[in-house]
Amino acid sequence: QVSLVQSEGGWVQTGGSLRLSCSASGRTFRHYAMAWFRQTPGKDRQFVAAISWTGGNAQYGDSVKGRFTMTRDTANLTIYLQMNSLRSDDSAVYYCAAGHGLQLWNKRLYTNWGQGTQVTVSA
Repeated sequence: QVSLVQSEGGWVQTGGSLRLSCSASGRTFRHYAMAWFRQTPGKDRQFVAAISWTGGNAQYGDSVKGRFTMTRDTANLTIYLQMNSLRSDDSAVYYCAAGHGLQLWNKRLYTNWGQGTQVTVSA
């Protein structure tokens, strides 16, 4: 089992940047796939990015490719989501997640979730 605690989000202007972090506790952190999802009211939780437990390249949802970068610091039990060129439709509650499996885009794979943090992008 791993517990996840997210940094605060915030407001950012359109075109700006913001970095989210998610700190994990638990010795088995390195055995988990880690991901970011986001959700807006009335909509399903959307895949943003993920890294498998073996590391390697992150996978990204189509809407954030080329703008967002996910990294994993296993030594410090932390993952990050660097968000650049933010748009208004990036506004959402962002969640980090940990789980086991291969379908990294599938929210059903994840059994542990952070508390969520609001990101608001506007002009």
